[in-house]
Amino acid sequence: MAFELERPWTLSPQVSLRPERFGALAYHFGTRRLSFLKSPRLLRVVEALADEPSALAACRRAGVPEAEMAEYTRALATLADTGMIRARTAEIAAGAEIAAGAEIAAGAEIAAGAEIAAGAEIAAGGVGARP
Repeated sequence: MAFELERPWTLSPQVSLRPERFGALAYHFGTRRLSFLKSPRLLRVVEALADEPSALAACRRAGVPEAEMAEYTRALATLADTGMIRARTAEIAAGAEIAAGAEIAAGAEIAAGAEIAAGAEIAAGGVGARP
């Protein structure tokens, strides 16, 4: 499957990054896999993933030139395939109102205090509530 650059991504919670002059070492404690981020800019992209709405936005924030975007997309795809990064789930904040007829994707997290109107549909897999 192709890497979805427009999707939100984040570093896996089982991964630790160690910055190095060449970029960084990424160690996955679950798989015991070690990966090399081969440039400081790729490290900046990976670090920005959690704060940006998409991998593309993280690349832009890190200053990835358009001419190098395909190279960075391949690097992110490899990190995703090896479990170093993972797709972020949608979050619905406390106080948010979800209208009747709205669909909530599986894996979405709903904060305490969010109001869900009658008729909202929750996708298979359920929704995890968080405080």
